[in-house]
Amino acid sequence: MNLVLVGIIGIIILLLVLFFLGMPVGFTMAVVGFCGFWYVVSLKAALNVISADLWFTFSKYGLTVIPLFVLMGYLAFNAGIGERLYDAAYKWVGHWPGGLAIATIGADELFAAICGSNTATAATMGAVALPQMKKYRYDTRLSSGTVATGGTLGVVMPPSVVIIVIGLQTEQSIVKLFLGGILPAILLGILFVLTIIILCRINPKFGPAGPKTSFKEKMKSLPGVIEAIAIFVLVMGGLFVGLFTPTEAGATGVFCTFLVTVATRRLTWSGLISSITETLKVSCMVFVLVTGAIIFGRFLAVTRIPFLVADFAISLPVPPFVILAFVLLIYLIGGCVMDALGFLVLTIPIFFPLGMALGFDPIWYGIILTMVTTLGAITPPVGVNLYVVKALAPEIAIGTIFKSVSFFVVASIISIVILIIFPEIVLLIPALLR
Repeated sequence: MNLVLVGIIGIIILLLVLFFLGMPVGFTMAVVGFCGFWYVVSLKAALNVISADLWFTFSKYGLTVIPLFVLMGYLAFNAGIGERLYDAAYKWVGHWPGGLAIATIGADELFAAICGSNTATAATMGAVALPQMKKYRYDTRLSSGTVATGGTLGVVMPPSVVIIVIGLQTEQSIVKLFLGGILPAILLGILFVLTIIILCRINPKFGPAGPKTSFKEKMKSLPGVIEAIAIFVLVMGGLFVGLFTPTEAGATGVFCTFLVTVATRRLTWSGLISSITETLKVSCMVFVLVTGAIIFGRFLAVTRIPFLVADFAISLPVPPFVILAFVLLIYLIGGCVMDALGFLVLTIPIFFPLGMALGFDPIWYGIILTMVTTLGAITPPVGVNLYVVKALAPEIAIGTIFKSVSFFVVASIISIVILIIFPEIVLLIPALLR
Protein backbone atom coordinates (compact mmCIF):
# COMPACT_ATOMS: atom_id res chain seq x y z
CA MET A 1 0.00 0.00 0.00
CA ASN A 2 1.22 3.52 -0.80
CA LEU A 3 2.97 5.12 2.21
CA VAL A 4 0.99 8.34 1.91
CA LEU A 5 -2.27 6.39 1.85
CA VAL A 6 -1.18 4.52 4.97
CA GLY A 7 -0.51 7.84 6.69
CA ILE A 8 -3.85 9.29 5.64
CA ILE A 9 -5.69 6.20 6.91
CA GLY A 10 -3.81 6.45 10.21
CA ILE A 11 -4.54 10.13 10.64
CA ILE A 12 -8.11 10.40 9.43
CA ILE A 13 -9.65 7.03 10.19
CA LEU A 14 -7.81 5.46 13.12
CA LEU A 15 -7.18 8.69 15.04
CA LEU A 16 -10.77 9.87 14.68
CA VAL A 17 -12.19 6.48 15.65
CA LEU A 18 -10.08 6.29 18.79
CA PHE A 19 -10.85 9.93 19.66
CA PHE A 20 -14.59 9.31 19.44
CA LEU A 21 -14.21 6.14 21.49
CA GLY A 22 -12.88 8.38 24.25
CA MET A 23 -9.22 7.34 24.29
CA PRO A 24 -6.95 10.16 25.57
CA VAL A 25 -5.04 12.05 22.90
CA GLY A 26 -1.58 10.94 24.03
CA PHE A 27 -2.48 7.24 24.03
CA THR A 28 -4.28 7.61 20.69
CA MET A 29 -1.20 9.08 19.02
CA ALA A 30 1.00 6.39 20.55
CA VAL A 31 -1.22 3.50 19.40
CA VAL A 32 -1.71 4.81 15.86
CA GLY A 33 1.96 5.79 15.53
CA PHE A 34 3.24 2.43 16.78
CA CYS A 35 0.85 0.33 14.67
CA GLY A 36 1.51 2.49 11.62
CA PHE A 37 5.28 2.22 11.96
CA TRP A 38 4.94 -1.52 12.53
CA TYR A 39 2.89 -1.88 9.33
CA VAL A 40 5.17 0.29 7.20
CA VAL A 41 8.53 -1.07 8.46
CA SER A 42 8.45 -3.98 10.90
CA LEU A 43 7.62 -4.83 14.50
CA LYS A 44 11.29 -5.08 15.46
CA ALA A 45 12.06 -1.70 13.90
CA ALA A 46 9.06 -0.15 15.61
CA LEU A 47 10.14 -1.45 19.02
CA ASN A 48 13.77 -0.43 18.53
CA VAL A 49 13.16 3.04 17.13
CA ILE A 50 10.42 3.95 19.57
CA SER A 51 12.34 2.73 22.62
CA ALA A 52 15.46 4.59 21.46
CA ASP A 53 13.51 7.80 20.80
CA LEU A 54 11.71 7.66 24.14
CA TRP A 55 14.96 7.03 26.01
CA PHE A 56 16.70 9.85 24.16
CA THR A 57 13.88 12.28 24.98
CA PHE A 58 13.12 11.39 28.58
CA SER A 59 16.73 10.96 29.65
CA LYS A 60 17.26 14.67 29.04
CA TYR A 61 17.70 16.59 32.28
CA GLY A 62 16.09 19.64 30.69
CA LEU A 63 12.69 17.95 30.59
CA THR A 64 12.34 18.66 34.32
CA VAL A 65 11.52 22.24 33.33
CA ILE A 66 7.85 21.20 32.94
CA PRO A 67 7.09 20.02 36.52
CA LEU A 68 9.20 22.86 37.97
CA PHE A 69 7.26 25.67 36.31
CA VAL A 70 3.95 23.89 36.93
CA LEU A 71 4.82 23.53 40.63
CA MET A 72 5.73 27.22 40.81
CA GLY A 73 2.30 28.11 39.44
CA TYR A 74 0.41 25.86 41.83
CA LEU A 75 2.35 27.09 44.84
CA ALA A 76 1.36 30.63 43.89
CA PHE A 77 -2.22 29.48 43.33
CA ASN A 78 -2.59 27.73 46.70
CA ALA A 79 -0.80 30.49 48.62
CA GLY A 80 -3.29 33.13 47.47
CA ILE A 81 -0.85 35.24 45.46
CA GLY A 82 -3.53 35.62 42.79
CA GLU A 83 -6.02 36.95 45.32
CA ARG A 84 -3.59 39.65 46.45
CA LEU A 85 -2.93 40.61 42.84
CA TYR A 86 -6.64 41.00 42.24
CA ASP A 87 -7.06 43.01 45.43
CA ALA A 88 -4.35 45.43 44.31
CA ALA A 89 -5.77 45.79 40.81
CA TYR A 90 -9.27 46.24 42.21
CA LYS A 91 -8.21 49.06 44.52
CA TRP A 92 -6.44 50.92 41.71
CA VAL A 93 -9.01 50.64 38.90
CA GLY A 94 -12.14 49.17 40.50
CA HIS A 95 -13.89 52.57 40.58
CA TRP A 96 -13.82 52.88 36.78
CA PRO A 97 -16.77 51.72 34.65
CA GLY A 98 -15.96 48.07 34.05
CA GLY A 99 -13.17 48.48 36.57
CA LEU A 100 -13.68 45.11 38.26
CA ALA A 101 -13.37 43.35 34.91
CA ILE A 102 -10.28 45.43 34.05
CA ALA A 103 -8.82 44.57 37.46
CA THR A 104 -9.40 40.89 36.70
CA ILE A 105 -7.47 41.14 33.41
CA GLY A 106 -4.66 43.07 35.13
CA ALA A 107 -4.40 40.48 37.88
CA ASP A 108 -4.54 37.68 35.29
CA GLU A 109 -1.62 39.25 33.44
CA LEU A 110 0.51 39.42 36.58
CA PHE A 111 -0.49 35.99 37.88
CA ALA A 112 0.21 34.44 34.47
CA ALA A 113 3.79 35.70 34.82
CA ILE A 114 4.38 33.11 37.55
CA CYS A 115 1.80 30.50 36.55
CA GLY A 116 1.89 28.67 33.23
CA SER A 117 -1.60 27.18 33.51
CA ASN A 118 -4.68 28.78 31.96
CA THR A 119 -7.06 26.78 34.15
CA ALA A 120 -5.24 27.74 37.37
CA THR A 121 -5.28 31.40 36.30
CA ALA A 122 -9.00 31.30 35.46
CA ALA A 123 -9.86 29.44 38.67
CA THR A 124 -7.82 31.78 40.87
CA MET A 125 -9.25 35.00 39.46
CA GLY A 126 -12.74 33.61 39.05
CA ALA A 127 -12.94 32.63 42.70
CA VAL A 128 -12.32 36.20 43.84
CA ALA A 129 -13.64 38.25 40.90
CA LEU A 130 -16.97 36.61 40.12
CA PRO A 131 -18.50 37.25 43.60
CA GLN A 132 -17.34 40.89 43.46
CA MET A 133 -18.76 41.45 39.98
CA LYS A 134 -22.01 39.80 41.04
CA LYS A 135 -22.13 42.08 44.10
CA TYR A 136 -21.86 45.21 41.93
CA ARG A 137 -24.39 43.85 39.41
CA TYR A 138 -22.11 43.28 36.48
CA ASP A 139 -23.72 41.71 33.45
CA THR A 140 -23.04 37.97 33.64
CA ARG A 141 -21.86 38.00 30.02
CA LEU A 142 -19.08 40.43 30.91
CA SER A 143 -18.11 38.80 34.20
CA SER A 144 -18.00 35.22 32.91
CA GLY A 145 -16.34 36.22 29.63
CA THR A 146 -13.66 38.21 31.45
CA VAL A 147 -12.74 35.36 33.79
CA ALA A 148 -12.72 32.70 31.06
CA THR A 149 -10.66 34.69 28.55
CA GLY A 150 -8.38 36.34 31.09
CA GLY A 151 -7.20 32.88 32.06
CA THR A 152 -5.82 32.35 28.55
CA LEU A 153 -3.08 34.85 29.32
CA GLY A 154 -1.46 32.00 31.27
CA VAL A 155 -0.91 30.19 27.96
CA VAL A 156 0.99 33.07 26.31
CA MET A 157 2.85 34.77 29.16
CA PRO A 158 5.95 32.82 30.21
CA PRO A 159 6.45 30.47 31.94
CA SER A 160 3.77 28.82 29.78
CA VAL A 161 3.47 25.04 29.66
CA VAL A 162 2.30 25.30 26.03
CA ILE A 163 5.44 27.26 25.08
CA ILE A 164 7.61 24.65 26.83
CA VAL A 165 5.91 21.83 24.92
CA ILE A 166 6.37 23.66 21.61
CA GLY A 167 10.04 24.23 22.41
CA LEU A 168 10.62 20.58 23.30
CA GLN A 169 8.72 19.22 20.31
CA THR A 170 10.31 21.55 17.73
CA GLU A 171 13.77 21.66 19.35
CA GLN A 172 13.66 25.45 19.55
CA SER A 173 15.16 27.53 22.37
CA ILE A 174 12.70 27.63 25.27
CA VAL A 175 14.42 30.80 26.51
CA LYS A 176 13.79 32.60 23.21
CA LEU A 177 10.21 31.34 23.08
CA PHE A 178 9.65 32.58 26.65
CA LEU A 179 11.05 36.00 25.81
CA GLY A 180 9.07 36.10 22.58
CA GLY A 181 5.83 35.54 24.48
CA ILE A 182 6.12 38.54 26.82
CA LEU A 183 5.05 41.36 24.48
CA PRO A 184 2.28 39.31 22.77
CA ALA A 185 0.82 38.51 26.22
CA ILE A 186 0.87 42.20 27.13
CA LEU A 187 -0.72 43.06 23.77
CA LEU A 188 -3.45 40.49 24.33
CA GLY A 189 -4.15 41.86 27.82
CA ILE A 190 -4.41 45.42 26.47
CA LEU A 191 -6.88 44.32 23.79
CA PHE A 192 -8.98 42.56 26.44
CA VAL A 193 -9.05 45.76 28.50
CA LEU A 194 -10.02 47.81 25.43
CA THR A 195 -12.82 45.33 24.77
CA ILE A 196 -14.16 45.85 28.30
CA ILE A 197 -13.94 49.64 27.98
CA ILE A 198 -15.79 49.62 24.64
CA LEU A 199 -18.53 47.32 25.98
CA CYS A 200 -19.05 49.52 29.03
CA ARG A 201 -19.12 52.66 26.87
CA ILE A 202 -21.80 51.13 24.65
CA ASN A 203 -23.82 49.85 27.62
CA PRO A 204 -22.82 51.28 31.05
CA LYS A 205 -24.98 48.62 32.76
CA PHE A 206 -22.52 45.99 31.62
CA GLY A 207 -20.00 47.05 34.27
CA PRO A 208 -21.10 49.62 36.87
CA ALA A 209 -18.29 51.44 38.64
CA GLY A 210 -17.23 50.12 42.03
CA PRO A 211 -16.42 52.15 45.16
CA LYS A 212 -13.40 54.44 45.28
CA THR A 213 -10.49 53.66 47.56
CA SER A 214 -8.10 56.05 49.24
CA PHE A 215 -4.51 56.54 48.12
CA LYS A 216 -3.38 54.94 51.38
CA GLU A 217 -5.37 51.78 50.62
CA LYS A 218 -3.93 51.70 47.13
CA MET A 219 -0.38 51.85 48.46
CA LYS A 220 -1.06 49.15 51.05
CA SER A 221 -2.09 46.76 48.26
CA LEU A 222 1.20 47.05 46.35
CA PRO A 223 3.24 44.43 48.30
CA GLY A 224 1.00 41.75 46.76
CA VAL A 225 2.05 42.94 43.31
CA ILE A 226 5.73 43.43 44.11
CA GLU A 227 6.30 39.81 45.19
CA ALA A 228 4.86 38.46 41.90
CA ILE A 229 6.83 40.95 39.79
CA ALA A 230 10.02 40.18 41.73
CA ILE A 231 9.69 36.43 41.06
CA PHE A 232 8.99 37.04 37.36
CA VAL A 233 11.89 39.47 36.95
CA LEU A 234 14.28 37.11 38.74
CA VAL A 235 13.29 34.10 36.63
CA MET A 236 12.98 35.81 33.23
CA GLY A 237 15.85 38.21 33.94
CA GLY A 238 18.09 35.31 34.89
CA LEU A 239 17.20 33.57 31.64
CA PHE A 240 17.78 36.74 29.62
CA VAL A 241 21.26 37.46 30.96
CA GLY A 242 22.27 33.81 30.84
CA LEU A 243 22.44 33.34 34.60
CA PHE A 244 20.04 30.36 34.47
CA THR A 245 19.18 27.58 32.09
CA PRO A 246 15.39 27.02 31.77
CA THR A 247 15.59 24.16 34.28
CA GLU A 248 17.58 26.26 36.76
CA ALA A 249 15.15 29.13 36.25
CA GLY A 250 12.26 26.80 37.09
CA ALA A 251 14.02 25.58 40.22
CA THR A 252 14.80 29.17 41.25
CA GLY A 253 11.18 30.17 40.66
CA VAL A 254 9.90 27.30 42.80
CA PHE A 255 12.35 28.12 45.59
CA CYS A 256 11.54 31.85 45.60
CA THR A 257 7.79 31.25 45.42
CA PHE A 258 8.04 28.78 48.29
CA LEU A 259 10.06 31.27 50.35
CA VAL A 260 7.46 33.99 49.76
CA THR A 261 4.58 31.70 50.69
CA VAL A 262 6.32 30.47 53.84
CA ALA A 263 7.44 33.96 54.88
CA THR A 264 3.90 35.30 54.53
CA ARG A 265 2.49 32.16 56.21
CA ARG A 266 -0.13 31.75 53.50
CA LEU A 267 0.74 28.24 52.35
CA THR A 268 -0.89 25.51 54.44
CA TRP A 269 0.11 21.86 54.55
CA SER A 270 -2.99 20.96 52.56
CA GLY A 271 -2.07 23.66 50.03
CA LEU A 272 1.44 22.23 49.70
CA ILE A 273 0.13 18.68 49.22
CA SER A 274 -2.41 19.96 46.69
CA SER A 275 0.34 21.80 44.78
CA ILE A 276 2.46 18.65 44.55
CA THR A 277 -0.51 16.47 43.59
CA GLU A 278 -1.73 18.82 40.85
CA THR A 279 1.82 19.21 39.55
CA LEU A 280 2.11 15.43 39.21
CA LYS A 281 -1.22 15.24 37.38
CA VAL A 282 -0.43 18.03 34.92
CA SER A 283 3.16 16.90 34.35
CA CYS A 284 2.11 13.30 33.70
CA MET A 285 -0.54 14.52 31.27
CA VAL A 286 2.03 16.58 29.37
CA PHE A 287 4.57 13.71 29.35
CA VAL A 288 1.94 11.33 27.95
CA LEU A 289 1.22 13.87 25.19
CA VAL A 290 4.94 14.22 24.46
CA THR A 291 5.33 10.42 24.35
CA GLY A 292 2.43 10.08 21.94
CA ALA A 293 3.79 12.91 19.80
CA ILE A 294 7.23 11.25 19.54
CA ILE A 295 5.78 7.93 18.37
CA PHE A 296 3.23 9.51 16.05
CA GLY A 297 5.88 11.85 14.64
CA ARG A 298 8.06 8.88 13.71
CA PHE A 299 5.13 7.31 11.86
CA LEU A 300 4.44 10.53 9.96
CA ALA A 301 8.11 10.90 9.08
CA VAL A 302 8.31 7.43 7.52
CA THR A 303 5.18 8.15 5.44
CA ARG A 304 6.77 11.47 4.33
CA ILE A 305 3.43 13.27 4.73
CA PRO A 306 4.93 16.38 6.47
CA PHE A 307 7.45 16.84 3.64
CA LEU A 308 4.84 16.31 0.93
CA VAL A 309 2.51 18.82 2.60
CA ALA A 310 5.35 21.35 2.79
CA ASP A 311 6.31 20.80 -0.86
CA PHE A 312 2.69 21.10 -1.96
CA ALA A 313 2.19 24.33 0.02
CA ILE A 314 5.34 25.89 -1.43
CA SER A 315 4.17 25.10 -4.97
CA LEU A 316 0.83 26.86 -4.51
CA PRO A 317 0.55 30.21 -6.36
CA VAL A 318 -0.50 32.09 -3.22
CA PRO A 319 1.42 34.18 -0.65
CA PRO A 320 2.75 32.27 2.40
CA PHE A 321 0.43 34.18 4.72
CA VAL A 322 -2.61 32.81 2.91
CA ILE A 323 -1.41 29.32 3.76
CA LEU A 324 -0.73 30.48 7.32
CA ALA A 325 -4.31 31.75 7.59
CA PHE A 326 -5.54 28.32 6.49
CA VAL A 327 -3.34 26.60 9.09
CA LEU A 328 -4.61 28.90 11.84
CA LEU A 329 -8.19 28.20 10.77
CA ILE A 330 -7.51 24.48 11.17
CA TYR A 331 -6.19 25.12 14.69
CA LEU A 332 -9.24 27.23 15.50
CA ILE A 333 -11.62 24.51 14.34
CA GLY A 334 -9.56 21.76 15.97
CA GLY A 335 -9.61 23.60 19.29
CA CYS A 336 -13.42 23.53 19.17
CA VAL A 337 -13.63 19.75 19.03
CA MET A 338 -10.72 18.51 21.16
CA ASP A 339 -8.28 19.61 23.84
CA ALA A 340 -6.25 22.52 22.44
CA LEU A 341 -2.88 21.32 23.77
CA GLY A 342 -3.56 17.80 22.50
CA PHE A 343 -4.45 19.12 19.05
CA LEU A 344 -1.32 21.26 19.01
CA VAL A 345 0.93 18.33 19.91
CA LEU A 346 -0.84 16.18 17.32
CA THR A 347 -0.39 18.63 14.45
CA ILE A 348 3.05 20.13 15.10
CA PRO A 349 4.84 17.29 13.21
CA ILE A 350 2.91 18.39 10.10
CA PHE A 351 2.48 22.13 10.44
CA PHE A 352 5.82 23.15 11.95
CA PRO A 353 7.86 21.79 9.01
CA LEU A 354 5.33 23.54 6.77
CA GLY A 355 6.01 26.85 8.49
CA MET A 356 9.75 26.39 8.15
CA ALA A 357 9.37 25.52 4.46
CA LEU A 358 7.43 28.76 3.98
CA GLY A 359 10.33 30.70 5.50
CA PHE A 360 8.74 31.75 8.77
CA ASP A 361 10.94 32.52 11.78
CA PRO A 362 10.63 29.51 14.13
CA ILE A 363 10.30 31.62 17.29
CA TRP A 364 7.66 33.88 15.74
CA TYR A 365 5.80 30.88 14.31
CA GLY A 366 5.88 29.10 17.67
CA ILE A 367 4.33 32.11 19.41
CA ILE A 368 1.67 32.44 16.68
CA LEU A 369 0.73 28.79 17.26
CA THR A 370 0.65 29.49 21.00
CA MET A 371 -1.68 32.45 20.46
CA VAL A 372 -4.15 30.44 18.40
CA THR A 373 -3.96 27.62 20.96
CA THR A 374 -5.30 30.05 23.59
CA LEU A 375 -8.55 30.20 21.64
CA GLY A 376 -9.01 26.46 22.18
CA ALA A 377 -9.42 27.10 25.91
CA ILE A 378 -12.43 29.39 25.35
CA THR A 379 -14.13 28.01 22.24
CA PRO A 380 -17.14 25.74 22.82
CA PRO A 381 -17.95 22.97 23.20
CA VAL A 382 -14.68 21.74 24.83
CA GLY A 383 -13.06 25.00 25.99
CA VAL A 384 -11.83 24.08 29.46
CA ASN A 385 -11.96 27.62 30.84
CA LEU A 386 -15.68 27.81 30.08
CA TYR A 387 -16.33 24.91 32.43
CA VAL A 388 -14.05 26.39 35.08
CA VAL A 389 -16.34 29.44 35.12
CA LYS A 390 -19.42 27.22 35.20
CA ALA A 391 -18.03 25.37 38.22
CA LEU A 392 -17.32 28.66 40.01
CA ALA A 393 -20.70 30.21 39.12
CA PRO A 394 -23.28 27.41 38.70
CA GLU A 395 -26.09 29.97 38.46
CA ILE A 396 -24.79 31.23 35.10
CA ALA A 397 -26.18 29.19 32.20
CA ILE A 398 -23.53 27.41 30.15
CA GLY A 399 -25.07 28.94 27.02
CA THR A 400 -24.48 32.41 28.45
CA ILE A 401 -20.86 31.54 29.19
CA PHE A 402 -20.43 30.25 25.63
CA LYS A 403 -21.78 33.53 24.24
CA SER A 404 -19.79 35.67 26.67
CA VAL A 405 -16.41 34.85 25.15
CA SER A 406 -17.43 36.05 21.67
CA PHE A 407 -16.41 39.64 22.50
CA PHE A 408 -12.95 38.52 23.55
CA VAL A 409 -12.43 36.01 20.74
CA VAL A 410 -12.51 38.99 18.38
CA ALA A 411 -9.77 40.66 20.45
CA SER A 412 -7.68 37.46 20.33
CA ILE A 413 -7.99 37.24 16.56
CA ILE A 414 -7.03 40.92 16.22
CA SER A 415 -3.93 40.29 18.35
CA ILE A 416 -2.87 37.42 16.05
CA VAL A 417 -3.39 39.63 12.98
CA ILE A 418 -1.26 42.36 14.57
CA LEU A 419 1.54 39.87 15.30
CA ILE A 420 1.41 38.63 11.71
CA ILE A 421 1.64 42.19 10.35
CA PHE A 422 4.28 43.24 12.89
CA PRO A 423 6.42 40.16 13.70
CA GLU A 424 8.93 42.48 15.41
CA ILE A 425 6.62 42.49 18.44
CA VAL A 426 7.50 38.83 19.01
CA LEU A 427 11.13 39.00 17.93
CA LEU A 428 12.17 42.24 19.67
CA ILE A 429 13.19 40.82 23.06
CA PRO A 430 14.65 37.49 21.75
CA ALA A 431 16.77 39.52 19.30
CA LEU A 432 18.48 41.16 22.29
CA LEU A 433 19.60 37.73 23.50
CA ARG A 434 23.09 37.00 22.20
